[in-house]
Amino acid sequence: MTAVANTAPSGADVLLTPVEHQQPYWPDPGRLADVVSTLDGLPALVQPDECDALRLRLADVARGEAFLLQGGDCAELFASPLIEPTRNKLRCLADMASVLRSGSGLPCLTVGRIAGQYAKPRSSGAETRGDRALPVYRGDAVNDLRFDTEARTPDPGRLLAAYRAANRVLSDIRRLRTRGRALFADLGGDFFTSHEALLLPYETALTRNDPSSGRSYGLSGHLLWIGERTRQPDGPHVALMAGIRNPVAVKIGPTTTRADIAELVELLDPHREPGRLTFIARLGANAVHDLLPPLVDEVLDRGSPAVWVCDPMHGNTRTTADGIKTRRFETIWAEVRGFIEVHRALGTHPGGLHLELTSRDVTECTDEHGPVRERDLARRYESACDPRLNGDQALELARLTAPLLRPGVRSGGLSRAATTLG
Repeated sequence: MTAVANTAPSGADVLLTPVEHQQPYWPDPGRLADVVSTLDGLPALVQPDECDALRLRLADVARGEAFLLQGGDCAELFASPLIEPTRNKLRCLADMASVLRSGSGLPCLTVGRIAGQYAKPRSSGAETRGDRALPVYRGDAVNDLRFDTEARTPDPGRLLAAYRAANRVLSDIRRLRTRGRALFADLGGDFFTSHEALLLPYETALTRNDPSSGRSYGLSGHLLWIGERTRQPDGPHVALMAGIRNPVAVKIGPTTTRADIAELVELLDPHREPGRLTFIARLGANAVHDLLPPLVDEVLDRGSPAVWVCDPMHGNTRTTADGIKTRRFETIWAEVRGFIEVHRALGTHPGGLHLELTSRDVTECTDEHGPVRERDLARRYESACDPRLNGDQALELARLTAPLLRPGVRSGGLSRAATTLG
């Protein structure tokens, strides 16, 4: 598939010009072409049989026989004293998986936001500080956090750096699998990687045909997802995901309609294969009871076995009076609880959680009943983009969630009639 072309005009403000489909404007197209050619010749980061194995595990989730825990960094970094060791990331997810498994009685499938989450969609193309505007930080695969013109200019060479960084993390995971059997037992026996398939040049270069099957796979990660900002049914991201054999996911927000869901099901899972398609709902704690039922109902009407996962982070972000972006733990939990209530009322399976989290003792999400209040946010705010749950908060969310997943447990909620809304 051909990546979206640069469309920005020339001139002094070229880097601030809005771009299509969340693709950065690369000032040097020749350099971009060279990088894509180099990536195309490098080994795949993951293997087709690993993607197939994940699809089979997700089929268990689709049947209500397992629960998915997907989590990790908001935005992974290439090089920084704040980089979290891979072992610590996996240990945090393993502890959560153990709590979810023991508390719910369901096997827990763990998938990391790891080894590829180096690019971020942004709501604005520019960041302004004082009277100076520069291109917004779009993740280390595109530009640098440092606020100067050189750092914020998109650099195609960073796509190669993203590949090398992902390869290092995957090597860490393979070493840990060999040496840390107890860790992987807590992770559920397997561990898979995922990221938002945002940068089309990178993803297309790592899309390969499997000689044994003749099928095409996106081999930058096991599970690839389409973001809320790039889920247009006629857009290039959906077209890319429709052409690969991986399990794929789509983030859906408050503007999602039944018609959107219907189109996405037909395009991404025309054969209605369990484990192929996941919908990650990021609707907001105040809207989940109203907005989720008609979308679930549309999936049922389409005969789709799609997995439903709750992202309680992105619909509940707010900015403090001091300009700090944060999330309240209580609101995050409220959306998780509402998500489960809707599915219990409809007789469908609340399939999983998708979380931005870290094992580090950060102060990015407030907690009215814990040690992180709004006045504490600046103390250890380390995220490159969005606020993450710290290790204690993530584990507490798992503890709260697990009992509601037990078979037969109902937590109130909506009647079947509510699905006629929308």
